[in-house]
Amino acid sequence: MTIRKKAKRKPQLALPTLFTVGTLFCGYYTLVQTIKAVSLPPHQAADAARLLDYAAIAIGIAMLTDGLDGRIARLTNATSKFGGELDSLADCITFGAGPALLAFAWGMRGALPPGGSPLLELLPPLGYFCTFLYLTCAAARLARFNVQADPRPKNPGLSHRGYFVGIPSPPSAGLLGAVVHFSYGRPIEQWWPGGLLWCVLLAGLGLLMISSWRYRSFKELNFMQRRVTVVFFASLIFLIWNFSRPVLLTMAATFAASGVLTRVAGLFRRRPLDADRPAAVDGPQIPG
Repeated sequence: MTIRKKAKRKPQLALPTLFTVGTLFCGYYTLVQTIKAVSLPPHQAADAARLLDYAAIAIGIAMLTDGLDGRIARLTNATSKFGGELDSLADCITFGAGPALLAFAWGMRGALPPGGSPLLELLPPLGYFCTFLYLTCAAARLARFNVQADPRPKNPGLSHRGYFVGIPSPPSAGLLGAVVHFSYGRPIEQWWPGGLLWCVLLAGLGLLMISSWRYRSFKELNFMQRRVTVVFFASLIFLIWNFSRPVLLTMAATFAASGVLTRVAGLFRRRPLDADRPAAVDGPQIPG
């Protein structure tokens, strides 16, 4: 009986691992295509842009496989410590190292115009720093997720909703990939303001990953019991298939900005309450 039970559980345990390996392959593919793109000579710029676009698309596919492996593991009751550790390592490569290399190749490698001022010469080192900062923050976020059993955001929202503490690494990498995909893979060339803004975005996403600001997880939604979900996903698939560049960029930017806007709105809501609250009141206090 024991042998039969182990044989039955093997396919269940292997299925989520296959999706995790798929996520890892997408990260490997992103790294390979980016290296191939920067190795091409200048007269093959169109081919290099195509390879960078492929690298960005691989990040989007990895987001799908990364989201499915956890759901499948919970549905099949095949969660394991090994699977969790493998998923974290795959995420560090796919949503950390891969996007960092792609970000430097697309936004920093050719942003410096020839014959610039000595101040502009600081742009490439700044690009190295911001891409490494992004990678470090992605690794630190995954490490925090592994050691904290139940992390809580600094500004907890509604009790019946699920939240991430800081922006997760997949949508963070997805925003970088969506920007590259929106440009058809054509990198920033000889335009230092664009390179500087790219550095700001990289640093901002890195800090958001290790922040305690809340982001909706939507894990409490049961999509299997909602008929409207079929229409929603059918419409979403149609829009992504036909208008992938603006749709994916809008979705990624909206999610990344949602946590910032929620935090800013919370600060503004809190100020009037603090200003109107009396210094000392006898009797029980009612929390706001």
